[in-house]
Amino acid sequence: MEHFSLQVSLIGSESGLGAALGRALGEGFAVRSESPSEIRKEIISRTDVFLLDLREARLDSSDPGFQFLNSVSRIPMHPPVIVLCDEERREVMLRAIECGAIDNISHPPNVPELRLLLNRAHRFYQAEREIRELRTDQDRVGRLYNLLGTSPAMQELFDLAKRIAPADVNVLISGETGTGKELMARAIHHMSSRSRGSLVAFSCANLPDTLVEDELFGHEKGAFTGAFCSRQGRIECANNGSLFLDEVGDLPIALQPKLLRVLQERSFERLGSNRNIEVDVRLISATNHDLGELAKQGKFREDLYYRLNVVELRLPPLRERPEDIPLLAQHFLVKYGQLFQKHVKHLSEPVLATLQQYSWPGNVRELENVIQRAVVLSEGHTLELGTLPPAFRPGTSVPVANIADAPVMTGSTYEHELRRFKRNLVLRTLRQYNWKKAESARALGVARGYLHRLINQLDIRESETVTPEQPPVLNEVA
Repeated sequence: MEHFSLQVSLIGSESGLGAALGRALGEGFAVRSESPSEIRKEIISRTDVFLLDLREARLDSSDPGFQFLNSVSRIPMHPPVIVLCDEERREVMLRAIECGAIDNISHPPNVPELRLLLNRAHRFYQAEREIRELRTDQDRVGRLYNLLGTSPAMQELFDLAKRIAPADVNVLISGETGTGKELMARAIHHMSSRSRGSLVAFSCANLPDTLVEDELFGHEKGAFTGAFCSRQGRIECANNGSLFLDEVGDLPIALQPKLLRVLQERSFERLGSNRNIEVDVRLISATNHDLGELAKQGKFREDLYYRLNVVELRLPPLRERPEDIPLLAQHFLVKYGQLFQKHVKHLSEPVLATLQQYSWPGNVRELENVIQRAVVLSEGHTLELGTLPPAFRPGTSVPVANIADAPVMTGSTYEHELRRFKRNLVLRTLRQYNWKKAESARALGVARGYLHRLINQLDIRESETVTPEQPPVLNEVA
C-alpha cells in the first residue's frame, strides 16, 4: 500500500541540509531543496509546506528570502510557510510572521517539534483550501445570491426559494432580526420574471400611521399641510416589479384594509385623490413576529395574513446552524480585509471554536459586526482571539449555542476550569524557566509558535502570579 508523504520544499538552504532533514524527519516526509530566486508553478503544485531558511537574511526588501516570502504571500491559496532561523535573530522571525509566514522554528531544529509544525501547517492549509473551494463552488456552498449556508436547513430553504421564485405569488419571510430576510427577498426578486423591474423596500416599524400611509400610497398636491407637490408612493414605484415590506407585523391596523385592497383589486388611490391607480406588484413581506398568533389576538387582519402567507419561508437563527459559521466568518473576513486593506486571511482555530460556541442573539448581522471589528484590530495574517470583543475572550462568560444543554454560567464550568488550568500551567512553566520561550515550550512538550499563541490567547503577562492549585501534569497541555 502506498503511503502519503508530506512534500516539504526547503527554500534558500544548501542541499545538504535538505537531505539531512529528510533523513531526520523519516517516513511520511519528503524534503526538496529549492532556490528562492524564482517561484514556478510546478514548485507550488508539488509543495505541501515551505520551509524558508532565513538564518542569513537581511532585514530589507532586497533580501532573496523575504522577496520569496512576499511573492508567495501574493499567490491565492499558497502553501503555508514556516521560517527556519537562529533563535537570537528575533527581529527576522517577527518580520517573517508579519510578511505571511505561519510559524517559525530555531536552528538547529528540534525534529519532533518540526514534525509537529509541518503537520499542523498542512492541516491548516487543507482546511483553508476546503473553505475556499466551498466559497467558489456555488452548488456546494449553497449560495443564493448574497445568502450563504451549507447546513441542511439552509439547503432546504434555498431549494424552496428557487422553486417558488418564478411563480408570481406573495411570499412571507419569517425569522429573527439579523437572519437575512431582506437578502432573501432580493434573491427571490432576482430569480423571478420581475427581475427587470424594481425591488422597492420599505420598513413598517416604528413609524406614525400617517407617515406609513404617505410612504406606501403617496399623495396629491395640497392633500395636507406641506404637500406642495404630488408624490408617488412605494407601491406605485414598484409597479411591474416587487414590493418588499419589512416588519409587516407592525403595519398599523387602520392601513391593513388598504393594503388588502391593493392585493385583491390591484389598485389604490393616493392621499387627497379619488383617481384609481392600477398597479401590478408582487408583494414580499418579512416579519420577526408570529403573524398567525397576532391574527388570533385581533392585532392583525386574518384575511390579510392569508393573502401575505401564500408561501412562507422561515430563516433559521444562526444558533440552529453552527456549521455555517466558519463559512460566513471567512466570507466576512475576506470582505472586510479587502475593504480596509488588511492582510488578514485566516481565522485561528481558537477563534473558530469560540464563534461556534456563541449563541448569536443578533444572528448573521452580529457575526458580521464582530468580524468587521476584528479585522480592523488585526495586525497579522491570522485573526486571533484578542481581536474579538471582550465577551468572547478567555475567562469571560460567553452565551452558548445550545441553550437547553448549556451549563449555568454563574459557577465554574468545564471550559472555564480547563482554561484556568492551562493558563496556570503555562504561566508556572514560563516563570520556572525565566520566561525563555524555547525552554518553556520544550518543557511543556509543545511547539514554540504554539506557546506564543497560548500566551496571547490566555492573555498572560510577566507581572502575573500563579493561582494555587494541584501540581499539573506537563503533557496534558497539548
